[in-house]
Amino acid sequence: MYEKIIKRLIDILFSLLGLILLSWLYLILSIAVFIDDPGPVLFEQKRVGIHKSFFRLHKFRSMKMSTPHDMPTHMLENPDQYITGVGRFLRKSSLDELPQIWDIFIGKMSIIGPRPALWNQDDLVAEREKYGANDVKPGLTGWAQINGRDELEIPVKAKLDGEYTKKLKAGGIKAFQFDCRCFIGTIFSVAKREGIVEGGTGEMYRQRK
Repeated sequence: MYEKIIKRLIDILFSLLGLILLSWLYLILSIAVFIDDPGPVLFEQKRVGIHKSFFRLHKFRSMKMSTPHDMPTHMLENPDQYITGVGRFLRKSSLDELPQIWDIFIGKMSIIGPRPALWNQDDLVAEREKYGANDVKPGLTGWAQINGRDELEIPVKAKLDGEYTKKLKAGGIKAFQFDCRCFIGTIFSVAKREGIVEGGTGEMYRQRK
């Protein structure tokens, strides 16, 4: 009941509230993105949703119009060259993720859940399959995001997504409490800008090596 009904009601309520209260910030960021690099303000990407279905995820565009489309950042050669000045700020502050509040409102995502993989991240999808993590709705943030984010290698990230899935499927007050723990943890992680690096999944681990 929590996963199918209560969690969805929470998503609708908070995403609607977010769209209304943050409308002024959407406007300011949209203008900044366009002035810095003229073109579409929003960036759409094909992502893997619940049960490995596909959907279009939305972000504020943080990369130049010349960037190869639908390619993970860590697969680009020298990805830093493609990031705009405003985009760098958006990524560091995680403000580029704000348009996903709309994806939550229309039911493609949840506030808390595994981050949606790109359509061509077969390795991440395959690892998540081991834990049943492909069978829950992807989220704006989740258990893996507050435990390393870009620092994590794919097997570690998938295992954490599996831990979240197990908690969610158990249902009840414990599932709600775990969602709250992820939400609060995200606030602290974003404020500290923890686990963010250009290069993507596992990049910090590779740099340390």
